[in-house]
Amino acid sequence: MSVIASIRANLSPLHPQGYPFVGAFALASLALFYVWTPLGWIGAVVTAWCAYFFRDPARVTPLAGGLVVAPADGRISQIADAAPPAELGLGPGKLARVSIFMSVFDCHVNRSPVEGRVERVAYRPGRFVNADLDKASEDNERNSLLFGAEDGLRIGVVQIAGLIARRIVCFVREGQGLKAGERFGLIRFGSRVDVYLPPGVRPQVGVGQTAVAGETVLADLRATSGFRDFRAN
Repeated sequence: MSVIASIRANLSPLHPQGYPFVGAFALASLALFYVWTPLGWIGAVVTAWCAYFFRDPARVTPLAGGLVVAPADGRISQIADAAPPAELGLGPGKLARVSIFMSVFDCHVNRSPVEGRVERVAYRPGRFVNADLDKASEDNERNSLLFGAEDGLRIGVVQIAGLIARRIVCFVREGQGLKAGERFGLIRFGSRVDVYLPPGVRPQVGVGQTAVAGETVLADLRATSGFRDFRAN
């Protein structure tokens, strides 16, 4: 395989949501080259980063029944028991919540955590504080989705805008069926996704772990055991 062919084989396709941004950065870079060459090179680097940000790599999703996979790439920043947003309709009781923080270097395409039906989509405007902070779950702009899984169990997923993000994009509608790992949305440009598990279901990941959307198993709806133990090496 040639070097060029090898590079192409390892490049992720660009998500269509990124075309306008990459195009705008590219045009700005050309203008900067005309003004002063060093500025043009800075613009070229920013353009390359923008294309990297909007990458949409293929993922290999486990198909075993009962698995809840990560809806987002990023670092698992918090695992806690918390009351879900009221718009999800899951009641006031606390549920196990797994928070995944996406930096500006993570892929921001979000994927369905389970196979099932989208029972609810609810957008709420809000602030844009650092998405890594706990209060971001309540204060920031967010889009909440309720997924109906097997045996009547429901999983809440909340897209939360971050300090830089100013736009949450949702590709699905209420009543739509999805396979586990299918794309359902995207957030620009640095954000967080919270996953609310059904009562009695405990996470099988640890804080600080890196999650891969559509691949990392967050929980097993059929498991009878609780938390796993983790150690940083």
